[in-house]
Amino acid sequence: MGKVIASITTSVDGYVTGPDDGPVYGLGRGGERLHYWVMGGPWTYEGGHDFAMHGPDKQFYDELVSTMASGVVGRGMYDAAGGWGGTNPFPGTLFVLTHRTADQPAAQTGFRFVSDLDAAFARAADAAGDGDVAVGGGADVIRQALAAGKVDELVISTAPVILGAGKRLFEGFDRDMDLKVAKVYSSPYATHVRYAVRK
Repeated sequence: MGKVIASITTSVDGYVTGPDDGPVYGLGRGGERLHYWVMGGPWTYEGGHDFAMHGPDKQFYDELVSTMASGVVGRGMYDAAGGWGGTNPFPGTLFVLTHRTADQPAAQTGFRFVSDLDAAFARAADAAGDGDVAVGGGADVIRQALAAGKVDELVISTAPVILGAGKRLFEGFDRDMDLKVAKVYSSPYATHVRYAVRK
């Protein structure tokens, strides 16, 4: 296996969603502004968008996913994304950490439901072979992975917005960790920083 790379987008004040996130509002009220960089500009849940990532955002994303061979996400992210329409859009198998495994989708969707953090990472590492394992959130899964010492690289994309409320990335996290800035990309919609986790 390669590295375990956790990545997520936050507001300047550290929120990964706005208030009332979930199946109805996705990233929460106002939270879509966090992902303007993904969509290539402003978009709304009601108005839709034209997916057109470009410039430094596309360079950052393309480099990030170029080594990914499997991934781990939480059930909240899976549900908020509507199960990505029933097909895993990411490289390799995506392991969804959840206590509700009875509704496991068909194998050909590319999703596997797993109820234990260690098992999810072990299965993702096995599926990744020599490639990297992505940890895509939500915040709780990233905190658990960091606390368990599983993360080699932490990638934080900071959108130029202050949300004031929602879910914080490091809510309740009490570990003292040193990071090393490995690479920085910047666009009008986000500053992306790849940090090596010092162990």
